[in-house]
Amino acid sequence: MMSGENENTGDMSNDAASEEQMQPEAKTTTAPDADNSAEASSEADDAAGADTDIDTDIDTGAADGDVELDPLEAALAERDALKDQTLRALADVENMRRRTERELQNARKYGHLSFARDLLTSIDNLSQAVSMAPQDRDDLDDGLKNLLIGVEMIHSEIRATLERHHITQINPEGEKFDYNLHQAMFEVPTNEVEPGQVVQVAQPGYQLHDRLLRPAMVGVSKAADTSE
Repeated sequence: MMSGENENTGDMSNDAASEEQMQPEAKTTTAPDADNSAEASSEADDAAGADTDIDTDIDTGAADGDVELDPLEAALAERDALKDQTLRALADVENMRRRTERELQNARKYGHLSFARDLLTSIDNLSQAVSMAPQDRDDLDDGLKNLLIGVEMIHSEIRATLERHHITQINPEGEKFDYNLHQAMFEVPTNEVEPGQVVQVAQPGYQLHDRLLRPAMVGVSKAADTSE
């Protein structure tokens, strides 16, 4: 009997020891559950905060929408801006058109200026040849007479062509000296005319419309010294 009780007592003690070993394990298993609940609560708080942010953003957008311009005022402002741009563009086009017309007129008017200037020397030589031809041609043979007549006709045609293209000769003998059109080559002392008058033309000048091709080379009068 004693042995059986001892065996039962040993079994009970073994069972108690096993239960004591089991209890710490239960405690260790319950600790993670508490952590999980804490994490779940923090996630719920984050979700609530996110909802609060979303609501705040929505409210802010609504507040910003309240301060937008009136559609009619915005349309009028855009219309005025487009009108100003259109007027500026039209003004630029008009200025360009006028500038182009002015350039075309100048090109038609003065386009042959350099060509006419290059011909002046040849025209001077031809004019000098005609002026040196003898006036009395009775003693000349018929061939020479015809040659002189032909040169004079060519000279007349060239002069007419120059005038047709608005190239005029400047021959200011007897006129007052003008430094815009004349170039004084020498002075002539005389009391017959007032000082500053053109008394001799050494070489005539030419001008195209209102532009000078070449000034006239002239002699200008000055007061004579009475003591001499």
